[in-house]
Amino acid sequence: MTTDKLSRRSLLGWLAVGAAMPVIAACGATTSARAQGRFRVNYTAEEWRRRLGPAAYRVLREEGTERAYSSPLNEEHRRGMFHCAGCNNAVYSSAHKYDSGTGWPSFWQEQPDSIGYTTDYHLGYPRRAIHCADCGGHLGHRFDDGPRPTGKRHCINGVALTFRPV
Repeated sequence: MTTDKLSRRSLLGWLAVGAAMPVIAACGATTSARAQGRFRVNYTAEEWRRRLGPAAYRVLREEGTERAYSSPLNEEHRRGMFHCAGCNNAVYSSAHKYDSGTGWPSFWQEQPDSIGYTTDYHLGYPRRAIHCADCGGHLGHRFDDGPRPTGKRHCINGVALTFRPV
């Protein structure tokens, strides 16, 4: 091989590493925020496991996703409030729930100051991840294909929620 080819390959390799660094850094953002205890509600991993059970722990603490159409809350149509299953923070009103046809409870608006956002790259492209503002628990994702008036679809894992009728 010539020096030209090695230099070109070397340059391309370094460019690829440089381009990947923001993605790699973003992937760990929510974990480091939880580890630093930036939330009002904090427990150790073992305490979370005891409090939540396996399915809710996988979604809320490990950013998993439940199977579509598996949550009874997808069919919940009574008036009331949806709370974070991790800390009981009121996150969504039933007045803002709608049937998105996706298989997950969907909302077009959150309760004020109840959630936060991070960017996740778990599927290889950026998605807006939704987290509980009080405990940092992963609730789901927000998309820009929702109904009026916001145009947002908050696609939420049912196992990350509890419901209280009014």
